[in-house]
Amino acid sequence: MLDSLHVKNLALIEEEEIFFDKALNILTGETGAGKSIILGSINLALGARSNNDVIRTGADHALVELSFTVSPEEKNKLNDLDIDIEDDTLVISRRIMNGKSVLRVNGETVSAGTIREIAEILIDIYGQNDGQSLLKSRTYEKMLDCYAGEKVLKVLDELIKDRKKYNSLCEELENENNDTDVIKREKSLLEYEIEQISDADLKIGEDEELENRFRFLNNAQKIMETVSRVHSITGYDENGSAGSLIGNAVSDIKSVVQYDERLNPILDDAVSIESLLSDLNRSLSSYCDSMSFDEEEFNNVSQRLTLINDLKSRFGQTIEEILKELDNKQSRLDILNDFDNYLNGLKQDIDKLKKKMLDECAVISGERKKAAPGLAKELKDAMEGLNFKNIELEITVEPDEENIKNTGYDDIEFLISLNTGEQLKPIRNVASGGELSRIMLAIKSVFADSADVKTLIFDEIDSGISGVTAYKVAQKMDELSKNHQLICITHLPQIASMADSHYLIEKTVQDGRTHTEITKLDEEGSVKELARMLGNDKITEASLMNAREMKKGKKG
Repeated sequence: MLDSLHVKNLALIEEEEIFFDKALNILTGETGAGKSIILGSINLALGARSNNDVIRTGADHALVELSFTVSPEEKNKLNDLDIDIEDDTLVISRRIMNGKSVLRVNGETVSAGTIREIAEILIDIYGQNDGQSLLKSRTYEKMLDCYAGEKVLKVLDELIKDRKKYNSLCEELENENNDTDVIKREKSLLEYEIEQISDADLKIGEDEELENRFRFLNNAQKIMETVSRVHSITGYDENGSAGSLIGNAVSDIKSVVQYDERLNPILDDAVSIESLLSDLNRSLSSYCDSMSFDEEEFNNVSQRLTLINDLKSRFGQTIEEILKELDNKQSRLDILNDFDNYLNGLKQDIDKLKKKMLDECAVISGERKKAAPGLAKELKDAMEGLNFKNIELEITVEPDEENIKNTGYDDIEFLISLNTGEQLKPIRNVASGGELSRIMLAIKSVFADSADVKTLIFDEIDSGISGVTAYKVAQKMDELSKNHQLICITHLPQIASMADSHYLIEKTVQDGRTHTEITKLDEEGSVKELARMLGNDKITEASLMNAREMKKGKKG
């Protein structure tokens, strides 16, 4: 659900915030008051193109922010897009500056493509000139499949998986070269590379052991010189060595300890140091005695490392990767050694998958054909409820076995005639913008219980209608708002009277500047706005009474 819209420095809006309710939200105002700015700001937040002209004169940036409360189902879908949701709240913002704009979701910068994917989950916008999903054939497939039920959706999932395998096998077959000379050269190279890796007799982990040993052997002389020097420094053989000096120190303290008992612990420490130093010196001597350098071992280690590193540079960064590549090359060589059978098997697998996909498409097509008349009738009834008179509607499902897609092989069309005697034609070729919005309203009412998107925005759904039609549209929107959040921009009082929340958009002039302001109306304010919409510039008692009667119709 869309909780709020915050707009700053956009066109005539200095700064406004609208808090929407969960049912039917109606926005009204005089022509030119800025109703289109509201819808435009929502579209901007959802990734529509922008330019610097939208920034209010004198400002250095414009800001639009949408705040949503997301359901558990919506949260799962958003998680699939790697969008993390905390506290069931999602905030989309767009900051438009000179020459650039920044889109953010919960504070993290995202691309316009990601915003559009999020928008498809959270909100549907239906207007005269944009966002018309009825103009897209994929919309018809989704509606019919949703109506047909679980069986179609399950088979569609299988079809998508099989088509992915099919395309992969076809690509594999296409990439194969039947040229005997090419195959011969590839076999020769594989045999050579397999022999090289196999002859190396690699062991997992040996490269690390060899590197440690090489590091030791390569620095053996430096190690020996250093240990010998430390042995000499800590020994007793040279004047000034640590062993001799600490020994003299112990002797000196022993010579005077009898005169002051406080020297006893000092003597103990000195003896301990002499003992530790003696142990260190013996350990250094033992290390020196065991130290040796084998030039042949050094050469062998160096050569082995060179071989392994050469194989790494060609076949993988680790021994594990090299051995895996060996398996891959052996598998490929096995294929080439029996190439004809491999090709035949590949073709058979492709043919089997093609048949399986055709069977799946036939099941999907059959279910669609069975569902089409029922959906057509329900849609026709819903449209008649919106005062589409003499309407005829037919859903056609035409198979095309040469054109298998992830959605099956059907061409699906919604054909409509809005006038008696007129030929059935695709909706996109017949309906005007306002009619498309009313048709979508009818569709939404049919799918009200199963629709994924719960927030619907209708702009100019009342275009070209009045009287009875307007009342029927209003009643249908009121009905639809029981399960959806609706936001509707309208100029018809019949629709506005159904508002659960009513907002007035109006222009004012302050300090020589024009402002567009949005106000949430209370009950009496809504009545006065309805009276304005019903009458002329002057609100009369008659128009107020009429407005109150219309509001009672909503309550009744």
